[in-house]
Amino acid sequence: MSEVNDWNAAIIAEFRANGGKVGGQFEGAPMVLMHHLGRKSGKEAVNPVMYLASDDDPATIYVFASKGGAPTHPDWYWNMTEAGRATVEVGTETYDVTVRELEGEDRDRVYAEQASRYPGFAEYEQKTAGIRVIPVLALTRA
Repeated sequence: MSEVNDWNAAIIAEFRANGGKVGGQFEGAPMVLMHHLGRKSGKEAVNPVMYLASDDDPATIYVFASKGGAPTHPDWYWNMTEAGRATVEVGTETYDVTVRELEGEDRDRVYAEQASRYPGFAEYEQKTAGIRVIPVLALTRA
């Protein structure tokens, strides 16, 4: 198992053991576990990521395909946008969502809000400047 998979597995276990809360670098941050199918493998994967709740729609949360400022999008981004749907765990609740990518001003507004709350996201955007725009996905309860 890779280092990333071990790291994700530990966060997933902690999330589930503590009703959706984790410590360490994510202490106090809103976390979601995203379940999606690999577009090539067909296997289910689960990825823990931070999210931002929508101010306008209580059924929507936003996730950010930052990959820590890497030059490429994370695999989960491709899987979820291709499928257009996924399942999420938020707190102790699990439910299906539709997946929609934000664009233009909507994307910029939501990303800026996340970066203002969590400065690491501003750093990720600096790392990817001129390489890629970090996607923002709206996950809306189905």
